Amino acid sequence: MVLEHALMSINPGEESAFEGALPEALAVITSDPGCRGAKILGGVESPSTYLLLVEWDSVTAHQGFRESEAFGEWRAIVRPFWAELPNVEHFSLAAERQG
Repeated sequence: MVLEHALMSINPGEESAFEGALPEALAVITSDPGCRGAKILGGVESPSTYLLLVEWDSVTAHQGFRESEAFGEWRAIVRPFWAELPNVEHFSLAAERQG
């Protein structure tokens, strides 16, 4: 499993509209067979900043999504709100502790 981390800057003043579009956007991502789950968090100190976290089976699974029609649907939903292209990276678990 890998975790996709995408930091998104949204056009100021469009946060509410962006958040309204998120259920549809997340439905598109999570419909991909390589996706294990996804969530988007809003910035506390920076209200125009959002963090997309997607659990993928692998980087290859994410790449497959990016080459699919569904990626075009995802992008059509969220792209109009972006102030700039998001910074996207993948992470794998290095350590964990829950308490």
